[in-house]
Amino acid sequence: MKGRVEAIVGAQWGDEGKGRVVDALASRVDVIVRYQGGANAGHTVIVDGEKYIFHLLPSGMLYSGKTCVIGNGVVVDPQQLLEELGDLQEKGKDRARLVISGAAHVVMPYHKMLDGMEERLRGSARKIGTTHRGIGPCYMDKVNRCGLRVEDLLSEDALREKLSFNLEVKNMYLTRIYEEAPMAFGEIFDQARIWGEKMAPYVGDASLTLDDALRSGSNILFEGAQGTLLDLDHGTYPFVTSSSPVAGGACVGAGLGPSVVSRVTGVVKAYCTRVGEGPFPSEDKEEAGNLLREKGGEFGATTGRPRRCGWLDLVALKYAVRVNGIHAIALTKLDVLSGFASIPVCTDYRNDAEGEGLSFRGNTVFLDSVEPVFRKMEGWKKDLGSCRSFEDLPRAARDYVTFIEEETGVPVVLVGVGPSRDQTIIRGL
Repeated sequence: MKGRVEAIVGAQWGDEGKGRVVDALASRVDVIVRYQGGANAGHTVIVDGEKYIFHLLPSGMLYSGKTCVIGNGVVVDPQQLLEELGDLQEKGKDRARLVISGAAHVVMPYHKMLDGMEERLRGSARKIGTTHRGIGPCYMDKVNRCGLRVEDLLSEDALREKLSFNLEVKNMYLTRIYEEAPMAFGEIFDQARIWGEKMAPYVGDASLTLDDALRSGSNILFEGAQGTLLDLDHGTYPFVTSSSPVAGGACVGAGLGPSVVSRVTGVVKAYCTRVGEGPFPSEDKEEAGNLLREKGGEFGATTGRPRRCGWLDLVALKYAVRVNGIHAIALTKLDVLSGFASIPVCTDYRNDAEGEGLSFRGNTVFLDSVEPVFRKMEGWKKDLGSCRSFEDLPRAARDYVTFIEEETGVPVVLVGVGPSRDQTIIRGL
């Protein structure tokens, strides 16, 4: 007997509502896996009127009898992780079994310090718009083969040796380039040992855990963070994250081969948002964009920063379908569009040099040159919060969903009509 694996990926610039989609689907699976990113992601789940924001923990933690895995591709901020666990334990909501890969890298205090210093050095004209959570510098150490891994926190000798070398190098950057005071070894070492002691009960071989689960017939859900257009290779470089949120990154970050993935579901917000810097062709900088932000509560779950808002970009979405091999779409926040007399949808790009019919490219110079071509869809007035089937939706809302399916060639299998767990219409799952 062998189980199934489904990957949930963000198909836009992140903040698509992946957490609520994973939560909605978690009852159908046995194992939920975070495979990349770090505490720069925030997945919001609302259950029985109570809001839970997971920065590192998989969104399936609220279900009893599940196994939640933090894979080797995640960079773990121990302080943030332990705070999230402690909060759930206080509320009696830590219902799932948690496994943390020993091969996952650790975000250290000097990573956060360097993150902020580098953004400051870039200046306003060149800044990336990071969350200052140390994600990029931690991945840099991973690639540079000098990073600390979760398993190193469990060995005092390994921790001492690796931290000593890293801190010597990092202090050179802090003192000689950024003219900051050096960081003390003893304080960081003692804190890291405490982190290791508290995390030890959860540390294991994530890849083996997943393989055993799959062979025993368990179903697995890969939970991505950020979104396709923020992918390090395929996004709007350099205004991207430091990992691979695309479906291909799921296997690398979890430790299973690509042949095990049976379906890729792309999470798509019914409009578009973006946090931080970088191109955004369908952005609406006028009153409609402000209204989308207000109605959708578009403020970062991690930083609280207001998100830039605009209209659904089908050119970018078709690109995400191609890059991820998306089989199905989970459409979120359709309810936010209620009340608009008409709803623009970006169906094409054009520029002076190439005309119309342009495909999406991650090249920022190209994206800055394009003008979006919009098609106006009919709006609707009905509040969708009480709709529980596709037929309950007003005709114009159904037409909006059908148009997305026709343009992308991908079925919409889930429609979110509100923030709560029960405000989800399931189609064809």
